[in-house]
Amino acid sequence: MSGLVALFSRLRPLPTRPAATYLRGMYAAATSVALVGGEARPVRVEAHVGRQSEAFKLSGLPDTAVREAKDRVRAAVASAGIRFPNRTVTVNLAPADLPKGGTDYDLPIALGILAASREIPDLRRAVVVGELALDGTVRAGSNAFGAGVLSARDDVPCLLARDDAGEAASIPGARAYGVASLAEAVDLLRHGLEHTEPVLPAPKTEAGPAADLSDIRGQPIARRALEVAAAGGHHLLMHGPPGSGKTMLARRIVGILPVLEPEEAVETAMLWAAAGRRRGMVVTPPFRAPHHTASKAALVGGGSGNPVPGEASLAHNGVLFLDELAEFPRGHLDTLRQPLEEGFVSVARRGMSLEFPASFQLIAATNPCPCGFYGDRRRPCECRPAILGRYRARISGPLLDRFDLIVRVGRVESGDYSGPAGESSAVVADRVLQARRAQLKRGEINRHRSPLSVLDETEQALALVTGALGAGMLTARGADRVRRVARTLADLAGMTRVEEGQMAEAIGLRGEWRDE
Repeated sequence: MSGLVALFSRLRPLPTRPAATYLRGMYAAATSVALVGGEARPVRVEAHVGRQSEAFKLSGLPDTAVREAKDRVRAAVASAGIRFPNRTVTVNLAPADLPKGGTDYDLPIALGILAASREIPDLRRAVVVGELALDGTVRAGSNAFGAGVLSARDDVPCLLARDDAGEAASIPGARAYGVASLAEAVDLLRHGLEHTEPVLPAPKTEAGPAADLSDIRGQPIARRALEVAAAGGHHLLMHGPPGSGKTMLARRIVGILPVLEPEEAVETAMLWAAAGRRRGMVVTPPFRAPHHTASKAALVGGGSGNPVPGEASLAHNGVLFLDELAEFPRGHLDTLRQPLEEGFVSVARRGMSLEFPASFQLIAATNPCPCGFYGDRRRPCECRPAILGRYRARISGPLLDRFDLIVRVGRVESGDYSGPAGESSAVVADRVLQARRAQLKRGEINRHRSPLSVLDETEQALALVTGALGAGMLTARGADRVRRVARTLADLAGMTRVEEGQMAEAIGLRGEWRDE
């Protein structure tokens, strides 16, 4: 026994090292991105290479596409000429309680594993997205724009497919590096991103040429209402018989709206990316026109899995056009009341509550009755009173009250076809732009002015709208909207004060649909 004690006393103790020393060769992390509610959130892709037999484990609420990344990553690493670790590989996508979907996590998973195996340096200070093909090719994904947003926000580089790099770099402040394959990404990281020039931004683009207002013949009141709506961002309802030009007028509003600011373009593109659509830095305001058979989730957002933005959010910073408004289910239309007032949509699914931005301008068109000829001077209406009542009850009073402008679009007369063309969109757009600039100098466009805002009205103008309110012609909300429209009319005229004439025109442009 004494011999054993002597033996142990001569043994040197093993050197003690911090646990991080052992983990440094086995653990690495990369940063990717998830689009949640139109917002780019960082996702930490953690990779750990153990010492046990070969296995590949993936955690962090992955969907089917993410779980299948294991097979794509194995094949892509082998195609890149790198031996995949013949040990237990564990990949965690954090935060673990956030659902992950899509194929954009392929590239960060592969690079995280290679960094844990010490094939490449640790790249946790870079945002990585991209899908991997079995031959190691990096394919374009849906989260490229979100990677650019994180790159600009956190001042870190982003690594993604070459086809996506220009789009991500178009975000002011982003540094994007494009690769065509996993082997190219490994080579780039081994040499260091700081020794490589980032790609140039893709140019800002506009949507295709919009239809011109000069195509419209006649309809002076409807044209005036469309110009006022564009200048102040007001909601507009047009009603009239079939073929009077309601849809033609609505589709021409994009040509007279000011282009989006860079921040607005990024915000809109992020919502489109969250819905799985590509938009990029398009500065033309979006124009969405869902069909009246669209579901409620398609209109305001939702879905069976992770909530995605609906048409109301895809029209953010632009126009939502509802043709044949009375054909939409009343419940669908009433879900728009929240975004019309608050500028966002709240969606709750599986314990997750998200808010999608939805500050849009609502333009709607409808027939006055099922046959379309109620109030027409030439063709009598054939609808029975009960059918007419049910048809008009589909649009609730509170929703109608949220329209700033309600105008009747009458039948086009034969003389209008041979008359001169109206003003072009370019001429009208210039007046709209000048009116918008006057509003922005005051802080915001007129649609967003609060009821307590000082609109600089004359006493006669204020007395006119107060009298209409007292006579029951307007509700309190309606009176507030009339005042905002009058302010827009004064801005279009270049006037600093709202005169009685502008207030009278604003009251006239807020007609009544039910009592024609």
